[in-house]
Amino acid sequence: MLFYMGCSKDFLDTKIDTAQTQETLNSNYNTLFSLANAPYNYLRNEFTIMDNNLFASVSDEAVHTSASANVRSFNNGSWSQYDNPDNYYASYYSGIRAANYFIEQSVDYKNWLALNRDTISTSGKTNYQNDVLNIGWYRAEAHILRAFFYFELAKRYGGVPLVTNTLTIRDNTNIPRSPFEDIISFIVSEVDTYKNDLQPNWKTSSFTSNDGRLTRGAALALKARALLYAASPLHNPSNDGLKWRRAAEALNDVIVFAQGAGAYSLHNNYQNYFLESNTLSSAETIWAIRYQANNTPETNNYPISTPGGSSGITPSHNLVAEYEYKGTPDPADPYANRDPRLYFTVVTNNSTWNNRTINEAPGGSDDMKKANTSRTGYYLKKFLNDNMNLVQGATKTHNWAVFRYGEVLLEYSEAMNEAFGPDNNNGYSLTARQALNMVRGRTGVAMAPVTIPDQTGFRDAVKHERRIELAFENYRYWDLLRWKDAEIVLNQAITGVLVNKSETGVYTYTTVTVENRMFNASKMYYYPLPQVEITKSKGVLEQNPGW
Repeated sequence: MLFYMGCSKDFLDTKIDTAQTQETLNSNYNTLFSLANAPYNYLRNEFTIMDNNLFASVSDEAVHTSASANVRSFNNGSWSQYDNPDNYYASYYSGIRAANYFIEQSVDYKNWLALNRDTISTSGKTNYQNDVLNIGWYRAEAHILRAFFYFELAKRYGGVPLVTNTLTIRDNTNIPRSPFEDIISFIVSEVDTYKNDLQPNWKTSSFTSNDGRLTRGAALALKARALLYAASPLHNPSNDGLKWRRAAEALNDVIVFAQGAGAYSLHNNYQNYFLESNTLSSAETIWAIRYQANNTPETNNYPISTPGGSSGITPSHNLVAEYEYKGTPDPADPYANRDPRLYFTVVTNNSTWNNRTINEAPGGSDDMKKANTSRTGYYLKKFLNDNMNLVQGATKTHNWAVFRYGEVLLEYSEAMNEAFGPDNNNGYSLTARQALNMVRGRTGVAMAPVTIPDQTGFRDAVKHERRIELAFENYRYWDLLRWKDAEIVLNQAITGVLVNKSETGVYTYTTVTVENRMFNASKMYYYPLPQVEITKSKGVLEQNPGW
């Protein structure tokens, strides 16, 4: 797997053997580290989550160039409980089982770590004490990882079976689904119980090589995100204000922590934040998943006319049209004077990328009539390193931010607006407006502050800002679901632009329909449970409505 956590050899050891006996555990304390790392192995690679690429083409952010891509079944509504391209149900439960097993087997970890080793000499004692600290942190991390896996399951399926112990073949494994609200309550309880047992921030500790493992900030961010989802219209049809207030309070806890032990702040270069080691090392990152150096994102998404590229997923005009003008529109160049995040996220025609000028007009180097060129008139830039020599196999580091401070501020802005309106901070750190404008005003972006006074208009501003700030970060599809906007947005056509060039060298752009989409509101707000799980349960598991 490309999954790579930390620099120490122990953190790379993600094998798990649940056939371990008490004797083998006692005879080799290093086995505890193997068991401790095992749950991390079930974190998905977000760069290759759908068709070996990003998740964006499931939503209105992008389309996939390949006509045979699995995402097409999502796009045309033909996916089902028998064929779901995003079916990681069993993998998440494997991660939960690995966490359960480690938690159960490591109860007596202090004594086990003392077996068959030097605990007397100065160096031996120091090593032993460090191992005790590490396993103590790992135990808390296992609880939070288990909660994270349950969140990922719940946002897809709603209620799911809640399993908190290691099941064997002698146990009854036909367990009914717990309601969505119970899963959220479990996540909250796990965070509240174990948050203080976690390392506050690896970056500011003496164990910096462990960066990539969970921290207290990540646990707080997980709790807040779970409560935000629980407060959103999909799960809160009566718009219960208490749910929004709970989410706002939890998000305020993250911000207070960020201003203290977390030491989180917005990165000063939006484009560079997503490149190489910056994603891991930046103070904006609350938790990032580390991967070995590779060129998969570039190989998959460089333009086909760039040696080694295959076009991959290409941004939609639906998205590009949403980037605000920062200055006066230029009739000769629709991409001039826009929100700078457009240029950091999308490759547009007549821009420079990989040391050449993109020319998608007929006869140009990127002529849209050529095989496997962009169907939308755009290419992806976010996450991709410029000018990599893919023919020679060049690689770069790519890390994935699961929680970052910019997104927390947008979550906070949303929850505070719904709970108290745009300008009432209710005694918390910031108002909804202040949080939103911090993101818009970040260094290198500097968009004008949002001045919309009313709650409804401000809600639309938050949705817009999430779409722009978080483009291609695997939020858009889930936002549309939790807001109950999917039945409108995901039934709209995906558009692109056809590029032409006049004899005088002026480019023109014609908006065209690239792909029609279908979203069935009667059933698609929740994934179907895999049919194999329904069958195995002998009717104990109930399928989601409509499937």
